[in-house]
Amino acid sequence: MAQVRLQDVAHLAGVSMKTVSNVVHNYPHVSAGMRERVQKAIDELGYRPNALGRRLATGKTGLLALAFADVSIPYFAELARVVSAAATRRGYRLLLEQTDGTLAGERAVVSSSEAGLVDGVIFQPSVMSSYEIAQHRNDVPLVLLGEGPAPLSVDHVMIDNARAAGEATAHLLALGRTRIGFVGHEERGQSATSSQRLMGYQEALERAGIRVDMTLLLPSRTISALGAADAVGAALDSGLRFDGLVCRDDLAAIGSLRALQERGFTVPGDVALTGWDDIPMASFTHPSLTTVSADTLALAENALDMLEERIGGYDGVGRHRIVEYVLVTRESAPAAAMPVAV
Repeated sequence: MAQVRLQDVAHLAGVSMKTVSNVVHNYPHVSAGMRERVQKAIDELGYRPNALGRRLATGKTGLLALAFADVSIPYFAELARVVSAAATRRGYRLLLEQTDGTLAGERAVVSSSEAGLVDGVIFQPSVMSSYEIAQHRNDVPLVLLGEGPAPLSVDHVMIDNARAAGEATAHLLALGRTRIGFVGHEERGQSATSSQRLMGYQEALERAGIRVDMTLLLPSRTISALGAADAVGAALDSGLRFDGLVCRDDLAAIGSLRALQERGFTVPGDVALTGWDDIPMASFTHPSLTTVSADTLALAENALDMLEERIGGYDGVGRHRIVEYVLVTRESAPAAAMPVAV
């Protein structure tokens, strides 16, 4: 089937090609009736603007890129859904780029290879340093997500991971748990995400007057449910005991649940645990997961706000925004009972 052209839409709608172009580019001076007429012809013909042609005509392609390590990780899949929907509401299409968490993959994201293809990039790095990101910066506007430090020249959106981890730990303390472990951080090459969550966990224990027991830190060979299940299972098999677990993410919590249940421990009776990310399956595990839930919509909207400002010409110092989170309490670590008044 021949590609539908701009002039085909103009012919069907009975308008000029300029009018069709104005509707496609969402120019505000087009009347509602004319916009509806042209949009009907676009829908009927299935017209899709050519990105490179649009770049030549307007200086923009209407495409944005979202880049992160692994689309199979549930949190990233949900983040992609939220960012895509928010970008669509603003008139953009979103391209996903998976870096596999490799330095080469991340360097490709911030290299000049994106120039001319997309108007801007939202990027959650896993291994690139702030210094290297600053060195590779080019003419493609860039906004960073995640827990790693950002260059002074680049915009950044995140949640306060240390504070959230401290809140999860304090929640377990309020349930009367005193031997609280941390599970799921990397065995080697600890990420900024794990470092901040471990720091929040440690600080909460210290505020409660509890010294950190290094034997209760259970690293995982891989950031996965299997890796966490292996780590918790090996610890239990060695005789280590704990009554609470702060898990790096929901996958680590799911793996921990499996290891505990296979060995006859009850959750939350013997061990209360918390996850992180509030992935869709978190409310369907047995027991359901208490978990840190970031405001991903606010994260997406803040990132897109700053990216659009950069696309529009803003060239000021990088901005740093922190969005909110909540600790969603479910069965794996239910809300602490209120004291009875006497």
